[in-house]
Order: sequence, then structure tokens, then C-alpha cells
Amino acid sequence: MDHWRYLLVLLVCLALTAPLEFLGPGVYRRPRLLFGGLIPVALFVVWDLLAIAAEVWSFNPRYVLGVGLPGGMPLEELMFFLVVPLCGLLTFVAVEALIGRAGVGRREQVRGSDR
Repeated sequence: MDHWRYLLVLLVCLALTAPLEFLGPGVYRRPRLLFGGLIPVALFVVWDLLAIAAEVWSFNPRYVLGVGLPGGMPLEELMFFLVVPLCGLLTFVAVEALIGRAGVGRREQVRGSDR
């Protein structure tokens, strides 16, 4: 069971933030925003691959499935680099939408009290 933990944590993160897609304009429905948020991840993937090649760090086979990508990176590591920013972006867009909705209501109340 240990080798599934890393993957399960990533999947739970995606599952918990998935409903945030529907609180505002969404992320999955805006490919330009989605890809703009994930493109910087490429730098970290390269950094990770360099560290793996230099044997600066490695991954305990007990905690990964054993599906290796080119360069020796486990599948879960690449997923980490995609899931974490994606969950952060989903959260940011949802909070921004909720604040925007609350802000519109407040402005209308202030305008109404000036009359």
C-alpha cells in the first residue's frame, strides 16, 4: 500500500479542488490560463531531472509505483509538478471569483446609501 500513497495524495488534492472549477470562470475552461499556469513547471521538471542525473536526490521505491519516465523521474513526481500548481490555480480563480461577487454587492450597498 505504501507505493500508492504519493499517487493517492495527488488524486485527493485534485478531487478536493475539482468543485472549485464551478465557482467562477474556471480553469479547465480557459486553456490559455491553464497552460500559462503550467508552463513554468517545465523549469522545475528540468531542475528535477538534473538533480536526479547528478544523484543529488532519488526516490524511495517503497513510495512510488515504479513507473519511470525518461531521465529516471517517477510518474508521481511529474504529476506532483502538474497537480500542485493546478490545485493552486483552481483555488486562486475560485477565491478571486467569490471576492469579486462579494465586492460587487458591497459597492452597490455603498452607492445606495449615498442617495
